[in-house]
Amino acid sequence: MQRARTERTAVALAIAALCAGVAQAQETTQAAAQSTPAAADGATVVVTGTRVANRTALDTTAPVDIISAETLRNAGSTEMNQALAVALPSLNFPRPSLTDGTDTIRPATLRGMAPDQTLVLVNSKRRHASSLVNVNGSIGRGSAAVDLNTIPTAIVKSVEVLRDGAAAQYGSDAISGVVNLRLRTDRDGGEASVVYGARKSEYDLWNDVTPAGGTWSGPDSRKRTDGQTATVSLWKGLAWGESGFVTLAAEYRDQHRTERGGYDVRQQYPRVNGAFDPRENTIDRFNAWYGEPEMEQATFFANAGNNLGGGVKVYGWASYQDRDARSAGYFRPAQDARNIISIYPDGFLPIIAPTVKDFSMTGGVTWQIGDWDMDASLGYGKNKMEYTIENTLNRSLGPSSKTEFYAGGYSYDQTVFNLTGVKSIPMAALSSPLNLAMGVEARREGYELFAGEEQSYSFGGVLLPNGTPAAPGAQVFPGFRPANEVDAHRNAVGAFIDLEANLTPELLASAAVRAERYSDFGNSLAGKLALRYDFSRAFALRGAIQNGFRAPSPQQQNFTSTSTNFINGVPYEITTFKPEDPVAVALGAKPLDAEESVNASIGAVMRFGDVSVTVDAYRIDIDDRIILSENLTQANVRDFIARQGFIGVGGGRFFINGVDTTTKGVDVVINWPLNTAGSGRFDFTLAGNVTDTEVTRVPVTEQLSSLSPSPVLFDRLNVLSLEKGQPKNKVSASVNWKLGQWGATLRATRYGEVLSPGTTAAFDFELGAKTVVDLEGRFAVTPKLALALGADNVFDQYPETLPPALNTTGNTPFSNYAPFGRSGRYIYARANYSF
Repeated sequence: MQRARTERTAVALAIAALCAGVAQAQETTQAAAQSTPAAADGATVVVTGTRVANRTALDTTAPVDIISAETLRNAGSTEMNQALAVALPSLNFPRPSLTDGTDTIRPATLRGMAPDQTLVLVNSKRRHASSLVNVNGSIGRGSAAVDLNTIPTAIVKSVEVLRDGAAAQYGSDAISGVVNLRLRTDRDGGEASVVYGARKSEYDLWNDVTPAGGTWSGPDSRKRTDGQTATVSLWKGLAWGESGFVTLAAEYRDQHRTERGGYDVRQQYPRVNGAFDPRENTIDRFNAWYGEPEMEQATFFANAGNNLGGGVKVYGWASYQDRDARSAGYFRPAQDARNIISIYPDGFLPIIAPTVKDFSMTGGVTWQIGDWDMDASLGYGKNKMEYTIENTLNRSLGPSSKTEFYAGGYSYDQTVFNLTGVKSIPMAALSSPLNLAMGVEARREGYELFAGEEQSYSFGGVLLPNGTPAAPGAQVFPGFRPANEVDAHRNAVGAFIDLEANLTPELLASAAVRAERYSDFGNSLAGKLALRYDFSRAFALRGAIQNGFRAPSPQQQNFTSTSTNFINGVPYEITTFKPEDPVAVALGAKPLDAEESVNASIGAVMRFGDVSVTVDAYRIDIDDRIILSENLTQANVRDFIARQGFIGVGGGRFFINGVDTTTKGVDVVINWPLNTAGSGRFDFTLAGNVTDTEVTRVPVTEQLSSLSPSPVLFDRLNVLSLEKGQPKNKVSASVNWKLGQWGATLRATRYGEVLSPGTTAAFDFELGAKTVVDLEGRFAVTPKLALALGADNVFDQYPETLPPALNTTGNTPFSNYAPFGRSGRYIYARANYSF
């Protein structure tokens, strides 16, 4: 461990020394050098991964994908995460269900990394994360990521995705890459859009499961028409004085749920005189909500800027979203010990109904001091999530229990100040001016967790018929307790230097170093060195080496929740402990430290006429990944805790550093724009990603290792989730076509094999490769009005159905690890009106 830290520090210090040496050299150079060439005609200039003006996507030292507003608009889904997932093979967006708040805020992953290891920017400024930390068994467990779906596609001009580590350039979180959303800057014009679609699908079910002695069994397949979704959006550009702009966007989205549950094979009612209740044959056994949640959200976004004269410009943007969602837990049959027959004579399906409010505001000014281009900005963002639990009960209160509870929630806020200066310095020794960027960033983050109403978590004292106490709190989601409440803050200050220049006409070099200090865990130092050599316009090699870091999030440091479990009639508090909680410390927990990485990449850029090909291989070694431990509720753990003086604690879990991983992969992107005389314009894209992750170390603590048998902090299911829980490869082929008033998009995406892991090898389930085809046709009725009709997943593909051993209730026929979800075909129509 110490050796790895020393190696990473050596990388950063070596790059820092190089930056200092080049910076000193430029101060003594008087002669002018050649200027940086302007962008080629038709080429797209990028701002992500470089601070040099007029750098195009094919001229950078690292791979940058550009997704245009037109590409986002022509996707069937209006979700930002889903639109990016179909456009980028290296980005995945699994859609889990029955995962509490994660049903509402679903995270995306880049290059097989965790969701919080990708930095999200808006107009090159850091975006705040969501308040939700994922604690259930899905991809991204233990992470708190940015909710991209708080940003409407209508306000976005383009999305730039840097597929390379960039912690030295942008700070914490940029281990796997950077997603930068660039906003519209229109002074006039606008567009209104209405999209309506629904799922029309059929899926297979197991039909060979019949409860012992019962007479009911499920059908072979099931047809569904659901998931009706309507999205109305509008953007409008307004003039602000002679040179300024104000671009406004609004979006309203109403999504109905999808239900892809199976036939519930369980006995539902208590027996009557030893015989099955006749209602067993008449009750609707499709009683689960397993699929997309209900969701209603309204979003507003504004972006503005103006030239005040004298080289001074002001800019700013603001956003607000209000989201109401409803998803479900597992169905409780009437005879379930957690049910009260007098309240729910036919059983009940508890509903988790979170409300999410998201707000952000950023303002800044740019000006010139001599040869320096200066930029100062101040931004604030907050995400708040509160839970109401419906159609449920507190079993321990008996028949007097309420059926709806306010369960509390949490919020995260972030304030960021940036000051950056960029200067182009002519140097005779180089083939281009040296681009020097320097800056500082100060950030304050806060996390608050607040309790629910008393009955959402309390124990009412009711005993079950067998004499054991009933479970306290709201079924499916017990409320947060006053003892769980948190109000914590931290500060971080960082400084960076970034250099980029052509050392020769063919050799481009860039170097960056960044130092940050956090009030809660200490210092981090990151450095990056990247090179690109153009042998000709047709062929170039590029590569980079860097160390990076990701600071522990306030959510990981401060999230805590408690529920009471009765073990042999004795109540025990099962808690997600904060790492510094005395109980967690007794089990070996320590204050969280930063994750540290070393990234190495090498790639090639090739041009064959109008055809461009990029191939980039990468390796990412991460030490001390922060993970959420297993649930530690074994008897010897409880005894150990009691010996430390903590009575009544039944175990729990906590966040801890200690997982090391190595991820290797290759990205390939081929683009071919083709203009024909009579058949129109075609844009062909073939892109693929291959990723392999290996867990090389798991955490242990001296305290738990002393027990026999020794509890495992990070067991095989979670190890395999990191290694095999995402597609080992993903290939996408698409063509966009336009001829006069007509247009079309055809896309096929092949998702490679995925393992849905179990607690033992006997419960592992392999999800085979699947190809999903999307098709859209468009027609411009007038120059302003365009209509589109399309279908995502045209051939109604589903992942394999889980066998009965993995779907014992019948309710959950598909794995949450399915990379393209499990809702089937989606048919939609869209109307766009420009003005």
